Amino acid sequence: MTEAAPVFREPLPTVAQSAMPPPPAETLIYRTKLPVRLWHWTNAITIFIMLMSGMMIFNAHPHLYWGKFGANPDYQWLWIGHIGTRGFTRLFGVEFNTTGFLGFAGGVAMPFPPILTIPTTYSLADARLWHFFFAWVLVVPGLLFALWALVTKHLWRDIVPKAKELAPGHLLHDTKEHALLRFPTGEAARHYNVLQKLAYCVVLFVLLPGIVLTGLTMSPYMDAAWPWLLTLFGGRQTARSIHFILATGFAGFIFVHLAAVVAAGPFNEIRSIITGWYRLPQPKLKGARK
Repeated sequence: MTEAAPVFREPLPTVAQSAMPPPPAETLIYRTKLPVRLWHWTNAITIFIMLMSGMMIFNAHPHLYWGKFGANPDYQWLWIGHIGTRGFTRLFGVEFNTTGFLGFAGGVAMPFPPILTIPTTYSLADARLWHFFFAWVLVVPGLLFALWALVTKHLWRDIVPKAKELAPGHLLHDTKEHALLRFPTGEAARHYNVLQKLAYCVVLFVLLPGIVLTGLTMSPYMDAAWPWLLTLFGGRQTARSIHFILATGFAGFIFVHLAAVVAAGPFNEIRSIITGWYRLPQPKLKGARK
């Protein structure tokens, strides 16, 4: 008489397991519209080229002043230079050793090293050609995007923060969450959060128009056509200093932006800005294993 084969049964779920809801299904939404994506990538390429060609233009005279006039004997609030093989940066009279990064790097005595500049060998004329050409690439698509954003109400609907978002408690909460790398999930991730909106507002309403206007102020032709630009900025040297500061602000925005993309999940974020489709990150279930 043969023995009966043992019967294996799935273990019954515990009370805690049976009470847990099923994991939420993945939700793909169309979050980034085509004009936004086109303008984003146009700007991404343009800003990098303008920053790099701008650094080569700065190399021609690596001093910054305030006021109408500026020459080597005048007070300079910023100077990037070298003494022999030692590179230095002098900021408001305080000198920092920047050998290997600024002033003298890789055996080359240049304020900004060739790895950061367009062209990579010293040429003020070529750098100006790159800079001025891509200035048009920055301005013309920017004006078209601004028109589209106004007509479709994208600016007011998606970019400008609402009054309740600017409440101190809301701002403090969002700042704390981002500092802890806890980003919005679920329905809250459908739209830009208040910190993103504020950053984009600074770019759209401060950095971009400021860079364009100060750039125009440094042109003798534009000074003759629009002398009010010199009055507005208090002189060409002040305009040059503000231009440099705003460009540095743009570089800082790019660094923070890229860091946030990596922290939030680069695949999902890059897919959104290429295809428009974005996967809503789901909140972690309470009691779920990490």
